[in-house]
Amino acid sequence: MVLPASMRLRGHRCFDHLHRKGKRFHGSLMVLRKASAHHSLLKYPATTSSSDTPCAARTCRVAVVISSKVSKRAVIRNRLRRRLHDHLRTRFEHAPEHASVWILVSLKPGAATEDHDLLEECDRLLEQAGLKP
Repeated sequence: MVLPASMRLRGHRCFDHLHRKGKRFHGSLMVLRKASAHHSLLKYPATTSSSDTPCAARTCRVAVVISSKVSKRAVIRNRLRRRLHDHLRTRFEHAPEHASVWILVSLKPGAATEDHDLLEECDRLLEQAGLKP
């Protein structure tokens, strides 16, 4: 399952904010950046139909970046992206305590290994960042 639109982070201003202000956590397969949410940078702030409270204010926003250096095949990159999105969705979908955080996950070149290793490292980096729900 893919991240709901309210959890997806997109737009160059959001990525610039994460690169400038984000704290980095390095692993052997990926780099995780964590920054405080800056909702005015969002191009399309999502709202719910049941209330006027923006979804962005109630959930953590996440982006996953996978370079072609990880794999030349788009099929493999998309599969890795979907696995990471699904893994992060299960971690943050019902965690309102992390609603003021944006996360950027960037895979390092050669990280197209076993999914189990990738998800374990993701959990370890989330724990280092203080984001373990």
